[in-house]
Amino acid sequence: MILYTDALSAFVDGDAGVGAVLLRQPRAAIPVIVLGEFRYGIAESRHRAAYEAWLVSQLPHFDILEVTSETTIAYATLRVALKRSGRPIPANDAWIAALALQYRLPVLSRNQHFDAVPDLERRGW
Repeated sequence: MILYTDALSAFVDGDAGVGAVLLRQPRAAIPVIVLGEFRYGIAESRHRAAYEAWLVSQLPHFDILEVTSETTIAYATLRVALKRSGRPIPANDAWIAALALQYRLPVLSRNQHFDAVPDLERRGW
């Protein structure tokens, strides 16, 4: 299983590289944070109807990872470690990383700042 981040938008827009990665995975997960960001993007999009239709039809094929009290521990530990190392990352990406660490999943992303997260595997496309 792989954890989708910025790859979700690329996948919906037909990026063949993301599609190729998805085909090799038995399941894919979307952090609830990414889903929220995606819905925000839909609300601001001129292609809102098409994106909403895609979401309704495709969302059941993904596992949605929600933040739990266990996630908050990983999040706080990660934010402190990255701040002390001088390599902080955006708060939403820290939540995504905490979920990836909690579930021991690689992150599918082009955002190289995930590389600063110890023990997190980032896969690009």
